[in-house]
Amino acid sequence: MNFLQFFVWGAWLITIANYWFGTKQWDGTQFGAIFSTMGIASLFMPTLIGIIADKWVNAERLYSLMHILYASCLIYLVQVDNPNTFFTVMLLAMCFYMPTLALSNSIAYSSLTQGNYDLIKAFPPIRVWGTIGFISAMWLTNLTGNKATEYQFYIAASGSIFLGIYSLIALPKTPPQHKTSKNEKIGDMLGLEAFKLFNNYKMALFFIFSMFLGAALQLTNAYGDVFLSDFAFYPEYADSLVVERSTIIMSISQISETLFILAIPFFLKRFGIRNVMLIAMVAWVLRFGLFAYGNPSSGLWMIILSCIVYGMAFDFFNISGSLFVETSTDSKIRSSAQGLFMMMTNGFGAILGSQVSGWLIDKYYTQSFDTVAELASRLNTTIDNPKLLEFISSKGATITNGILDHIIHLKDWHDIWLAFAGYTLVIVVLFALLFKHKHTLEESDH
Repeated sequence: MNFLQFFVWGAWLITIANYWFGTKQWDGTQFGAIFSTMGIASLFMPTLIGIIADKWVNAERLYSLMHILYASCLIYLVQVDNPNTFFTVMLLAMCFYMPTLALSNSIAYSSLTQGNYDLIKAFPPIRVWGTIGFISAMWLTNLTGNKATEYQFYIAASGSIFLGIYSLIALPKTPPQHKTSKNEKIGDMLGLEAFKLFNNYKMALFFIFSMFLGAALQLTNAYGDVFLSDFAFYPEYADSLVVERSTIIMSISQISETLFILAIPFFLKRFGIRNVMLIAMVAWVLRFGLFAYGNPSSGLWMIILSCIVYGMAFDFFNISGSLFVETSTDSKIRSSAQGLFMMMTNGFGAILGSQVSGWLIDKYYTQSFDTVAELASRLNTTIDNPKLLEFISSKGATITNGILDHIIHLKDWHDIWLAFAGYTLVIVVLFALLFKHKHTLEESDH
């Protein structure tokens, strides 16, 4: 279940930018909106589906239905040839997929509890298979030559249909655990009690920083693979391994995740939750800064190191942040509080990161060229280089007396990543100054 849960996401999440900019050649502002669909869906769907699973319908049945509907949306997505319609269909797909992240955990916890397993020891090795599934999908998409084609969506849809059927046949029954009582307040039923946590200064500050770090995650998901693929525009890098196998290079990030998960208990005991979250934020600065100066030849080590650092940046904040919520809230609202944490990172954070970054990149970090000489100068090559002419042709442009018949746009990735690094550096400084939390033995034991 965990393997396929993330396989059907990884098949397109990292490579969709290549499909958007390369195959469809749509603009960057609209692409930012595509990544915001995950955030919009996360604002309400996990809570809504969670209530239904808690009170009325078996979780495994809901899980199956959500995956089959998600697959249907992806199949239809391939037929779409308009960016606005693409946004609508993707939003619908995310409304079906995002709740399955929480449902898969609920099914796993219920099954392990019924089998008398220790959740803390038993679940992490199972969850690692989700990361392996994500990596496998990335590799499959890249190695089959589909990182810029519609088949990435077919790969995801096939896995999701299989998972939907598998859920009904093989997964343990997970019936509703809480029936609605006549005296239950509507706020308690919907988990709105957790929003009172914003009255607590430390919790409010934590959720705000969670939102800003959630935005950083969207930046690397949305633009990481297309950044590596864009080195193809430079004749000296066009045939490099980084360009040909960009998705596999990016998968080092997910491989790193599996390793840093194992290191978290040591770091939590040694440094405490606050400092581990701070380490994660510093890792985000390194992630973006190394990308800014990396290249497929002499700077390849920077790209590789950036991918390795990602494991620390992602795991240390998400897992230690979840633990902070667990140890800092009342048991009656912990599930709702965890949902609030997800809403701030995958909801508001995702929307902030995708929308603002798309607008900034399009407005300030995209260069336009209408002459061959200017384009050649930007790409550090000569106007008669066959690779340059091949690139111009791939963009559907023709040349008349050195003038292109339509403008070619290039992103300034060096400055883009430096801007992102600066953004996360500001978060690091503010978090270190404002967020105070004393490490406790209870947190280490978790």
